[in-house]
Amino acid sequence: MSEQSYLMLGPKVKGWVRGVPVEQSAIEQLNNVASLPFIHSHVAAMADTHWGNGATVGSVIATKGAIVPAAVGVDIGCGMMAMRTSLTASDLPDNLHPMRSRIEAAIPHGRTDNGGANDRGAWGTAPDLVMNQFHDTLSTHLGEIAAFAGQRVQRAAERAHRHLGTLGTGNHFIEICLDEEQRVWIMLHSGSRGIGNAIGSHFIELAKKDMQRWFINLPDAELAYIPEGSDLFKMYWRALNWAQEFAKLNRKIMMHYASQALVAEVPKPIVFDQQAVNCHHNYVSRERHFGENVMVTRKGAVSAQKGELGIIPGSMGAKSFIVCGKGHLEAFCSCSHGAGRKMGRNEAKRLFTLEDHIKATEGVECRKDADVIDETPAAYKDVEAVMRAQADLVDVVHTLKQVLCVKG
Repeated sequence: MSEQSYLMLGPKVKGWVRGVPVEQSAIEQLNNVASLPFIHSHVAAMADTHWGNGATVGSVIATKGAIVPAAVGVDIGCGMMAMRTSLTASDLPDNLHPMRSRIEAAIPHGRTDNGGANDRGAWGTAPDLVMNQFHDTLSTHLGEIAAFAGQRVQRAAERAHRHLGTLGTGNHFIEICLDEEQRVWIMLHSGSRGIGNAIGSHFIELAKKDMQRWFINLPDAELAYIPEGSDLFKMYWRALNWAQEFAKLNRKIMMHYASQALVAEVPKPIVFDQQAVNCHHNYVSRERHFGENVMVTRKGAVSAQKGELGIIPGSMGAKSFIVCGKGHLEAFCSCSHGAGRKMGRNEAKRLFTLEDHIKATEGVECRKDADVIDETPAAYKDVEAVMRAQADLVDVVHTLKQVLCVKG
């Protein structure tokens, strides 16, 4: 591993961004975060880094003694899951539209009615044990954070179990992919849905109020933090970890129903790999780096400990990658979480036409309408360049290309 693999984007910012453009606003944001007094060593910017709320998407922030809720974000536990099957490309039907329709029918996606009865789809048949387990856990944790849980969190909690097994909106997706050996994979991207958003938003606002109360001036109000050891920290930490587990279970349930849809559409027995990859890329974990126990916030970044498998997806018309971490210490054993946006959603809608999107997604069974132009491949960075920039962070195990994509 060469020290030449990263660029210094500031006195305490190391970026794996060679050959990948990074906007000035993102560099300023990275340096704002690095200036906080509780940052451990430096901030690591991944190859897909771009401007975000408070902290850039695609950054790794190790801290001692405090946590920044906005750096974690509001889609707590958002991440990826991928599972290989025994099928090959020749086993798939020539027309994949019925398969996409079946997946869309089985898994609620897009803007749902708050997880209401009309949106639950196949979730109604999920094992009662799973529902009861999370309902009981949710009730317990809400009791613990009652003093800090506002009405928004309470309302979201009441319907949280109905959001299990739902995809959501934006860049969340479910894909059928082929690897280099033409093996069929199921891959999906989602997080903690409404409850994670409510928890994240609530504690961001509480942290901001504390900064005002203590007359603490920050380079960006979104960098409001919660000191470790405080009652607020204890409540946030419990809620945060619960939402991360919720997100992981949400992906497992969706994978179950996507698998069932595949079985229904392919007239032959299918064996599914038992060792599916299920990784967060918006989350916090306690780790040890440079001889210190720290909290590592990965906002749009994936853990890439030595030998650890992860997922780096491209856009809906580009390649995706199953990777194995190299444990690069300067990157806090991390890698990018995708290609990364190179423009905002509104700009993408202004720049690209429906014809552009149809051409960019040629050969992929997916939505080809004006409402998904903000997710068109050209709105994202070149994932091949992103992978070259982080060659010291991960090895590619499998290269995937989607043939079907369900968007939220």
